[in-house]
Amino acid sequence: MPAVLTLSKALYTVPEAMAVLSLSRSQLYREIAAGRLTICKSGRATRVSAGAIAAFVTILETTEVAA
Repeated sequence: MPAVLTLSKALYTVPEAMAVLSLSRSQLYREIAAGRLTICKSGRATRVSAGAIAAFVTILETTEVAA
């Protein structure tokens, strides 16, 4: 059964995204490098959108089911 993900903000900082996804900083950046989690850049600021977090969770759920 898919989990219900409720996010309260549109954009999350890297530390906030780490907390929401329960990932370490290095694991979060590995997921970004692999293309499974997308980011938004504004100048030097890196943000992760709520939609990107939800899409990442969906990828994890479908990969888990397929495995």
